[in-house]
Amino acid sequence: MRDTTPTATPRPRPDRRRARLAAVASAALLSLAVGALPAGATAPSPASVSTTASAASTTFALDRKALRASLDAIHQAGMYGAFSSVRDGSERWQGAAGVADIDTGRPIRADFEHRIGSITKTFTSVAVLQQVAKGRVDLDAPIGDYLPELVPGERGREVTVRMLLNHTSGIADYILPAFPKLVEDPAQALNEGRFRKLAPEELVRLGLAAKSPAARGKHSYANTNYIIAGLLLKKVTGQDPESYITKNVIRKAGLRHTYFPRSARISGPHAKMYESFYGAIEPARDYSVYDMSWAWTAGAMVSTTNDLNHFYRQLLSGKLLGPAELREMKTTVPAYEPDAGQEVGLRYGLGLYTLKVPSGGWYWGHDGGVFGAGTWAMSTEDGRRQVALGYNLMKYERFTDDGEQLPNPIGEALFRYMDGALSGTPTERAPETSPMPQRLGPDGVLTAVTW
Repeated sequence: MRDTTPTATPRPRPDRRRARLAAVASAALLSLAVGALPAGATAPSPASVSTTASAASTTFALDRKALRASLDAIHQAGMYGAFSSVRDGSERWQGAAGVADIDTGRPIRADFEHRIGSITKTFTSVAVLQQVAKGRVDLDAPIGDYLPELVPGERGREVTVRMLLNHTSGIADYILPAFPKLVEDPAQALNEGRFRKLAPEELVRLGLAAKSPAARGKHSYANTNYIIAGLLLKKVTGQDPESYITKNVIRKAGLRHTYFPRSARISGPHAKMYESFYGAIEPARDYSVYDMSWAWTAGAMVSTTNDLNHFYRQLLSGKLLGPAELREMKTTVPAYEPDAGQEVGLRYGLGLYTLKVPSGGWYWGHDGGVFGAGTWAMSTEDGRRQVALGYNLMKYERFTDDGEQLPNPIGEALFRYMDGALSGTPTERAPETSPMPQRLGPDGVLTAVTW
């Protein structure tokens, strides 16, 4: 346990504290937008403009002892609790390390339900692509053809369905407008929003009114895109999108513990979910009870690591989409602008990305982050091997008053586990420092590694 006595960490002066909160609030916006991928997650890799990036295919047997030790290392590095499922062919492994409740010491379990955040986007994209297959949606048609009142004017004419799904629409995220007190008082902002209902049309209005972070045609991740995608589903199917996705994606994939929550509470066994907001909420608070209307078809779903592994296996082996639609889903764009001399190690498709890890392989999947809960699910391209990981402490990173990220071993431990579990060579070492620190620029955007 970390030292929380008054003398452990000097409190910054009020003016410095406000500046730091402004910086970390922007970082929080990024993490809520892109999910929960830990610092240093992208490694240099060959840049390509091909429609798909090749991915590793593994045939390694599961090293259960090494997986166990590597998962334990995440808890040893400071994460409250972590749990995971790994599949390779017919082999399966599950494990858990740490606690579900820091007050009682209740252990975390591998079969827990968990808020999966932006992994919801893969499900929503599959549903839209099913409508593409039926001829009801054209990926390259303007969104204004379908929702002229929701997205009017130039945006309605110029932003296509494809641009929404691969985040090249130029539309801003709604997170900070929806939680305007995040900069001044993160705890108050999150507490006030715990049981608040937000209509999807209101979320879209906030996103459209916000300043665009990037020009149309350039990748810039925004939850607003997938709220619009949910409303597109509602328009073309005549059904509530949650009901449509449940029937045509979740049930079609045979998932038993994946759902859109009907209330602020998770229905099955789960861990408490702690939000630190980069040290602005100290001690970290539990936000496992939370109304998820703020995330809707962009990030509201609940699942288990077993279900996520099965879902990505079904998807990548062609069970949920036809070959043409799966090929569209895997058509990627660079997910960030690399620094001079660097190459892109992450490419985003339609609700699905491909990532090159340090051991050398490319893998497909998505990650998700909500208040207190992080999830990461990745697969080989052929659908043979999957790894899904959940954890219950978010925004554990710390920054200096100047916006520079301090070394933190948790991010490296998370990434070492995923890299090793995917490649078949998990490591047992609990890292001491994170090897690829991020830096906040003047506007608060993470500049060294954007994912």
